[in-house]
Amino acid sequence: MHWAEEIANRIIQRNPNKKEYVCAAGISPSGSIHIGNFRDVATSYFVVKALIKAGKKAKLLFSWDEYDRFRKVPANVFNHVSGFEKYIGYPYVDVPSPFSDDVNETYAIYFEKEFMDAIENFGIDMEYRYQADMYRSGKYIDYILLALSKRAEIFDILDSHRTQDVTEGEKENYYPVAIYCPECKRDTTQITSLTEDCKIAEYTCKCGHQGTFDFTRDYNCKLAWKIDWPMRWAYETVDFEPGGKDHASPNGSYDTSKDISKIVFGYEAPIFQGYEFIGIKGTTGKMSGSSGLNLTPGALLQIYQPEIIMWLYSKTDPLKAFNFCLDDGILRQYYEFDRMYESCKNMSASEIDRSIMFYTEVKGHEIKTVPMSLIVQLGSIVDFNVPMMELVFEKIGTPYRYDDFKDRLDRAKYWIKFCSPENANHLLRYRNWDYYNELGEQESKEISDLHNFIKSGGYDLDGLQTELYDIPKRYISDANDKNELKSAQARFFKNVYRLLIDKDQGPRLYLFLYAIDTSRYLNLLDFSTPKTQEEINISIPEQNEAAEDSKPAIDVNVDPVQPVKPVISFEEFEKIDLRVCLIKKCGEIKNSNNCYKLTLDDGIKERTIVSSIKNEYKPDELIGRKIIVLANLERKRFSGVESEGMLLAGTNSACGCKVIFVDDCIPVGTCIR
Repeated sequence: MHWAEEIANRIIQRNPNKKEYVCAAGISPSGSIHIGNFRDVATSYFVVKALIKAGKKAKLLFSWDEYDRFRKVPANVFNHVSGFEKYIGYPYVDVPSPFSDDVNETYAIYFEKEFMDAIENFGIDMEYRYQADMYRSGKYIDYILLALSKRAEIFDILDSHRTQDVTEGEKENYYPVAIYCPECKRDTTQITSLTEDCKIAEYTCKCGHQGTFDFTRDYNCKLAWKIDWPMRWAYETVDFEPGGKDHASPNGSYDTSKDISKIVFGYEAPIFQGYEFIGIKGTTGKMSGSSGLNLTPGALLQIYQPEIIMWLYSKTDPLKAFNFCLDDGILRQYYEFDRMYESCKNMSASEIDRSIMFYTEVKGHEIKTVPMSLIVQLGSIVDFNVPMMELVFEKIGTPYRYDDFKDRLDRAKYWIKFCSPENANHLLRYRNWDYYNELGEQESKEISDLHNFIKSGGYDLDGLQTELYDIPKRYISDANDKNELKSAQARFFKNVYRLLIDKDQGPRLYLFLYAIDTSRYLNLLDFSTPKTQEEINISIPEQNEAAEDSKPAIDVNVDPVQPVKPVISFEEFEKIDLRVCLIKKCGEIKNSNNCYKLTLDDGIKERTIVSSIKNEYKPDELIGRKIIVLANLERKRFSGVESEGMLLAGTNSACGCKVIFVDDCIPVGTCIR
């Protein structure tokens, strides 16, 4: 049974008589929406399809969390326009678009539209809910008043799911709602008093504004995340919602919101499915909301057909990670998809494969399984010229027409040019004399034999394949020695590739030589005449123009470089104790989702520090390594553990948080100056 159908069965069993089931997903338009967020949509979409398959009515409700605060300026915005830091604290819906002069297009609208335009390619029907409209129209007012009246209970629930101790006056001064200031438009306000009926509040703002807020008439406010989430479950009667594994962890967002939903809003929390992060193969790092690997669905559609993106999500259990591939792993994914798709068409597929493929279908779109690897390998030789590609396919016995491969053609071209130029196969313009001169006498004769065979013509595809394997057989001492023969054939094939495309390997050689017009490469195998003047003047690297000109089109977003901090005196610097420490132990901390307890040898004694690097490293990647620690930092408790210092690390969206390790030859306790 497909995992989506298992979830659907649980939903039905829990509430069998509900008229319409609601599966939810939601994203904050903080910037370009990456493909990792798409797992939220795909997971709910598959469950909706499973419910409908079971004969139930269901819908996918997508929430645009555009009423969240603008937290930071993404790299692509920072690189395009300056001064956007002034909008930090605004709701996204009130921030102007960084890429448009249209006053009606806000920051939220721009990035919402970018995502929704891409979603249309997947044929997913969603009912959109815009949270700024919901709040500002007063639809949530009863829930906000209820949350205010139960703020003490909410505080206790929040406190039960955290490790920090309650500070004096914290509970009395807690309010589950933030007011957006009418003067500066930010959420930098603090409620100072609230009437007994919880309707009128006095507040101050960091900008200096003071005011009175009537929750029954003034709607420019928003519940905090862990209260907002369960409130919307109750309002929309949500039955299912997925979320990243960080939300699914013990005492994480879901556990907390589940309790608030039941105790405060009187609603049984929906079934929840945590999911793993999505990886990118062919670059570095994981894909998440704080990552610079911001590949949007629209960007991936440049190289993946929508069905294959859906297939990757469908065939992978939500709790398992998988990779999108910018390297040649994508060719393997196309091959595996095609194989499963064809097995479903000819009715030979297993039940689970048929289920997987059921959830990948895009309405009104037909897949033609022309091998992507063949389009890439042969297409790059003929510069993706359509008539020539049709001729090539016909010559090798697979007479695909343009209508068969057009949907993959542009994707193949894009992938070769921007993601994997090393996979392009370009015939050299001149003979590779440097390589040929290194060949032995026997190898030179093999090349001459191949040249003469091709020049003579009159062969078919099978005849060419046979000759390619026979040529090296003629020059070995024992043709019956399989190991010697295999080695000789491999060496011969490598030599031919190097002379034609200056690579050790390439497309299947017999297809390659048969498909391409011999006039384009025959001269590259003929070394019977001396070097021409052009060959004397040009080098092989200069011939590889495609590799020289190619550059990645999908960039890793790097955080803006921060300005240098205020100057400190040399005497102040001398007070800082940075020293090399050895990590002896690395342990988890109870109820902490991202912190490790590290036991260090600082050269004098053992010391303990707490570091929030749990999501970046495994313990065995740390134990035994040497790091730099700020040893005389004031002690502080984190997650209930006292920390005696802080390790040095670099944090950037392009790489996450990376610890600065030092060479093992540096003794423990060495001071860094």
